[in-house]
Amino acid sequence: MNVNRVKTWVLIAALGGLFVLLGEVIFHGTNGLAIGLVFGLGFNLAMYWFSDKIAVATTRSKPVTEQEYPALYRIVRELTSSTDMPMPRIYVSDMAQPNAFATGRNEHHAVVAVTKGLLEIVDERELRGVLAHELSHVANHDILIGSIAAGIATSITFIARMAFWFGGGNDRNNALGPIGLLAAWILAPIAALLIQLAVTRSREYQADESGAYLSHDPLALASALRKLEAASTKVPAPATVGPAEAHLFIVNPLRGRRSGGSFSSLFMTHPPTARRIERLEQIAANPR
Repeated sequence: MNVNRVKTWVLIAALGGLFVLLGEVIFHGTNGLAIGLVFGLGFNLAMYWFSDKIAVATTRSKPVTEQEYPALYRIVRELTSSTDMPMPRIYVSDMAQPNAFATGRNEHHAVVAVTKGLLEIVDERELRGVLAHELSHVANHDILIGSIAAGIATSITFIARMAFWFGGGNDRNNALGPIGLLAAWILAPIAALLIQLAVTRSREYQADESGAYLSHDPLALASALRKLEAASTKVPAPATVGPAEAHLFIVNPLRGRRSGGSFSSLFMTHPPTARRIERLEQIAANPR
């Protein structure tokens, strides 16, 4: 069985178990377990069936036609036909920040989206490299596990807030207690980010490599990454894009909101862009 598929089901089970546990802690007894189970099933179903819709909504992406973006369709069609991959749905986001992402539950229900900012700063060769990277995420079955990770990140924050408001901070029977509830509120974003770190860094390297071989032009992706890295620190992502969605993008869309320093680098959702470019240059120098 595909490793990503195993990881996906492990994450789904973990999310369901987390809701059941918190349901018992917050609401107590059998009723709490039932409430947690219902919430867990609801979140898992939503993430599985509607992850693509959630992603395109938060990024202000809209479906586009081939008449509107002929070059975009032509490149995607050439890349997918070379590997017998189904044609994904193509979206364009209104985001001014140059970026791109892929989402969906499998290659037959995939979305590949680029931002208007990306289309303004890359040439066709670089665009091909970026699209090859995103299509590699689809081919490598990364998109579902990425969507589930986003769901877990959102869910942990949601659970912490539920615990804070409904956990009964003054109730001595509450297993978490007021200090625990406050800690959950503070630590939830960090925990969510750590989950993202666990599933994203290596897959970005893999998608870079797979995309380089798919496009037969690793230096094109390297060139695009240089432009995207520089722009991401200057052009902020819209407020609708948060930490739960950041790992879906080819470069971290939240770089413009972060201050520098070694501490912030611990919570990067992507590998260092300089290292990614270096690896692509090595592929170009030593083609297989």
